Amino acid sequence: MDTSNLLAANLLESTSVALAGGVRPAVADALSALGARLVSYGPGDEDLDAEAWAAEHAPVHALVYDAAASFADGGADALRDAVDDGWSAIQAVAGAALIPSRSGGAIVLIAPHPAAGVHATAVRAALENTARTLSIEWARFGITTTAITPGESSSDADIATLVAFLVSPAGAYFSGCRFELGAVG
Repeated sequence: MDTSNLLAANLLESTSVALAGGVRPAVADALSALGARLVSYGPGDEDLDAEAWAAEHAPVHALVYDAAASFADGGADALRDAVDDGWSAIQAVAGAALIPSRSGGAIVLIAPHPAAGVHATAVRAALENTARTLSIEWARFGITTTAITPGESSSDADIATLVAFLVSPAGAYFSGCRFELGAVG
């Protein structure tokens, strides 16, 4: 599916998006092509001071966390790594940038493909539950949270288009939702 004409040019102009977890190049490219300013957040770096990072990159309007890189080979430790890395990035970026700004923001969580490993279903469920819980907890801050669960036939371009929509002003309508791509019906 060609998704290149679905979103307006410069849709994300003046939007700063933090990327965490090894976001797929297609997602970063789509956000950048639509005018977003991209900044990287590395949750695995224990020496990273979230407040200093937020001050250096302010303002930050959204966080996109892609669990695929942390999930890696899908082994037993991959479940904990993917969920812990996501939670670390969420806490840091929201706590240091999104909440203090008092202007809201978006958090988009991207789960691994279902066949990524034996624990892929658990990671997908954990990210969905995180999005649902935070949508209630952080609604008072104007922060929306969503989870994307790609299907077997989902392309990185499909994921990128949905991420771009969710961090755009139109995507602010959705919070606590799971977007299941490529579902067989």
